[in-house]
Amino acid sequence: MLDDSLAAEREAAEAYARMAKAENTRRACRAAVRAWCSWYDRRGLSPLPAAGADVAAFLAGERGRNLTPETLKLRRAAIRYLHRAAGCPVPTDDVTVSETMAGISRQAARDGVVPRKKAAATATILRQMLAPIPDDLRGLRDRALLLTGVAGALRRSELAAIRVEHLEKTERGLRLTLPLTEGSQAEAVTVPLPYGHTELCPVRAFAAWQDRANITAGPVFRRIWLAKKAAPGEPPPLPRIGSQPITPWAVAAIVKARAAAAGFGGRDFGGYSLKRGALTTGMDRGEHPAKLKRLGRHKRFDVLGEYLEFGDLFEGPPQRGALTHAL
Repeated sequence: MLDDSLAAEREAAEAYARMAKAENTRRACRAAVRAWCSWYDRRGLSPLPAAGADVAAFLAGERGRNLTPETLKLRRAAIRYLHRAAGCPVPTDDVTVSETMAGISRQAARDGVVPRKKAAATATILRQMLAPIPDDLRGLRDRALLLTGVAGALRRSELAAIRVEHLEKTERGLRLTLPLTEGSQAEAVTVPLPYGHTELCPVRAFAAWQDRANITAGPVFRRIWLAKKAAPGEPPPLPRIGSQPITPWAVAAIVKARAAAAGFGGRDFGGYSLKRGALTTGMDRGEHPAKLKRLGRHKRFDVLGEYLEFGDLFEGPPQRGALTHAL
């Protein structure tokens, strides 16, 4: 409760401002600011305010440490935010910084350094990933997690945050309420998880995991501790289910592990594979882009394109009918 003082209200405003960005974004910004301040400290300088030439030199030095252009873009953005928050002139828009970043990106492209997207867990791949998963406690959890992630086109952070209170049973499936999403920070979003007629049904997988784990409230996807080996003559102890939700990084680790167990390259898959799989499967089935945009909860169509995985470039290109039929 606020005490009706200006100081308390300013402190509350600062707290709300910190909550405006997702935790992953705040973590990346903190890492970038630490690197920036450390760079300046080693040179006996003050990180605020900075000159454009210094920012360019910092980015060039970080590239020399093999940081990717994408990471450097995040660091540049963090420096910009740091200066704005401190009320200092922003040096990151200086032409020296822009040209340095352009040069770094061009050289990286020449060296073959390109952003590597995680493979899409399409319906076909998902079915192969699920096949070797046993029906033990951990297997039921992972099966429900994979199917829910693809059915709802969910990010790893959204999966990790699901609670029983967010789920509503209906005749057609489950209504999942996401209190916070990356695309809509200010209001909750409802995601349908429909019943399926195959082994890819997310609703039945959800129910099987909840029933076996006896989860009636709180986080749905939780950490599982495997029991120690039993002493000779004693029955094997049961695994222990935690009370706290798994982390987004655990979601990514589960996807990698299940992909590797199915014979895929584990490093090719991750948390984003589930959402990419949902949208790519929809695209392959001819769904309208507007429906895919709504499924992915994207504000713009250009963002949607980042999640789609295209197969054979010669399969149905837009110019095919106009050119090949005329030749």
